[in-house]
Amino acid sequence: MLIKKCLTALLTVTFVVGSQLAQAANLPDFSELAAKSGPAVVNINTEKMATNGGSEELFGEMFRNIPPGFERFFDQFGGKRDGKRPQSKQKSLGSGFLVSSDGYIVTNNHVVADADVIRVTLDQDNGKSESFTANLIGADEETDLALLKVDIKKDLPFLNFGNSDELKVGEWLLAIGNPFGLDHTVTAGILSAKNRNIHAGPFDNFLQTDASINPGNSGGPLLNMQGQVVGINTAIIASGQGIGFAIPSNMAAKIIDQIKSGKKVSRGWIGVTIQDVEENTAKALGMKDAKGALIGSVMENEPAAKGGMKDGDIILAVDGKNIDDASALLRAIAEKVPGSQAIIKVWRDGKTLDLTVTLGERQSASQASAGNKGEAKQNEGMLGISVRPLNETERRDMKIDKNEGLLIVDVAANKPAAEADLRPGDVILKANLKPVNTSAALSKIVNDEGVKRGAIMLQISRRGDVYFRTVPLGK
Repeated sequence: MLIKKCLTALLTVTFVVGSQLAQAANLPDFSELAAKSGPAVVNINTEKMATNGGSEELFGEMFRNIPPGFERFFDQFGGKRDGKRPQSKQKSLGSGFLVSSDGYIVTNNHVVADADVIRVTLDQDNGKSESFTANLIGADEETDLALLKVDIKKDLPFLNFGNSDELKVGEWLLAIGNPFGLDHTVTAGILSAKNRNIHAGPFDNFLQTDASINPGNSGGPLLNMQGQVVGINTAIIASGQGIGFAIPSNMAAKIIDQIKSGKKVSRGWIGVTIQDVEENTAKALGMKDAKGALIGSVMENEPAAKGGMKDGDIILAVDGKNIDDASALLRAIAEKVPGSQAIIKVWRDGKTLDLTVTLGERQSASQASAGNKGEAKQNEGMLGISVRPLNETERRDMKIDKNEGLLIVDVAANKPAAEADLRPGDVILKANLKPVNTSAALSKIVNDEGVKRGAIMLQISRRGDVYFRTVPLGK
């Protein structure tokens, strides 16, 4: 009996060990993929003259999306001295990858934004690395993508985009980049989830992976097992481990093609305010499932209104593609070419209707701040900003009431507005809770109340988020 028990235990151990060895034997080997793809991945470092900001320079992208109010905690690491931040040369590191043999490189916009000098380090055939100055061809802030170009008189290794829509959760992926400045670091993991919205921008549709991604990986490729780029590594959660986010290749490829062809990145627009459909809303309207995008309002004389859409309609599909929520609608319309027609299926009065809408063009916040240069702008000397009134197109795109809104065009260094983290592209809605839409109105509040009290509280809109900034002023 004892011998029988021992034999049974031995066979069990043998079976478990054998099973584990079989599983290990089935694990993928990434060595060939890494060796083949690595030479097309580049190190990017930039330089710019900037006001010392402490937290942003030290922590980089980890805290680039800190909610308002929290970023001040990190100032202790970079340090304000005597209430002033001196100008200095600021450096940053990131990653990128070649997408053509003639030197075009894809990376994140936040890696190269506002850089005075961009240098790209490539591995040479002799095993050594060499740096080259790169030119910024173009960028799209809303999707955080940028295209660079290096001029080298030889063919360079490059990577091709794959189809991110075909990815399946649980699929093996490989990330290559330069985390913490350590070039050509390779990490592997799986696709953890698709269609993630982390509120980094209006078109969030990230791939989530547990492949280790750290500061410096931004702009590097996320590869499938065929060596195709299925994502561009972009963001991490500072408080989490094993969670990284990448821009899907199908989204990125379209944007990069527009930038490379010299075209302005353009997106469709229909002119509605939208929100998700909740279960109670679906029940009230007689719908089986809580899916689609509920139209809160239809703007007058905009494409949706001209196409017959009404407040309370629920958009279920665009050109036959199902719309699950408001974010999906925003992406579906933005992907289409302005001037083209879209067949939009809506739920109204207990039945579906197909409406044909000719799309307008969406104007981004960055286009708004950079455009309309001929319009008058006025300086607010005490605050250290230049502002101008919003035009009707900007009000429409930013959904801002006609009685409020001043666009910040410039922010002077070492001035109160810069210290309070006001930025070009921000829209001042109210000053001390009073609506402002002219420079004179803002100046009056600053001079009458701000100087007297030693500070002024501004309500601002930044990329769709609204919050308050208090700007200290000298008495």
